[in-house]
Amino acid sequence: MLTRKQQELLLFIHERMKESGVPPSFDEMKDALDLASKSGIHRLITALEERGFIRRLPNRARALEVIKLPEAYNSSLQPRRGFSPSVIEGSLGKPQLVPASSKPANDDNGNSVSVPMMGRIAAGVPISAIQNNTHDIFVSADMLGAGEHYALEVKGDSMIEAGIFDGDTVIIRNTTTASPGDIIVALVDDEEATLKRFRRKGASIALEAANPAYETRIFGPDRVKVQGKLVGLIRRYH
Repeated sequence: MLTRKQQELLLFIHERMKESGVPPSFDEMKDALDLASKSGIHRLITALEERGFIRRLPNRARALEVIKLPEAYNSSLQPRRGFSPSVIEGSLGKPQLVPASSKPANDDNGNSVSVPMMGRIAAGVPISAIQNNTHDIFVSADMLGAGEHYALEVKGDSMIEAGIFDGDTVIIRNTTTASPGDIIVALVDDEEATLKRFRRKGASIALEAANPAYETRIFGPDRVKVQGKLVGLIRRYH
């Protein structure tokens, strides 16, 4: 399974080689994926090589060989616009986000809302996105308030002092802005997603854990995108 960025790069290399027979340069790849630096391309190339999609040929500059393409290779894998849960471990398709005012047809008392479960979010070391199926869960409309929402399963223990544990389900309001102190879904370098508390350090952004075992990570403002804000939590007891 590949992240959206990995898929985009793989298909860009494939199409360029079909057209010219020569792999694109790192600068061309960087521009095509709208990345700030070539270091992101190096990470993507390494990930594609480790997953067996491409091979770097030794002793030759710009020598890449595409070994295979994703099974689902078609036009739907081209870059998308708008909200996409590619930042999380879950579906790469566009979620059908549900406004809080919606009421599912099978809800007799009209107090529950269907919310898409988009996969996993790291509360620990950031995880890359993979492609999985999603499903819907029903949550109380009182939990949501206004706006559009989605759900994520928490993986890791970096937010335990905020009462968020491994295996919990968090309810996220879809938003691209946050205030200091908010717990957010943060997309780092368009590749990794993590659940952390949002802080500002001068012009930089700090992603703060709620577990002393994890260090606060500091990024330039262009490296972090807010993908949503925590509004609720569901815990199952076995």
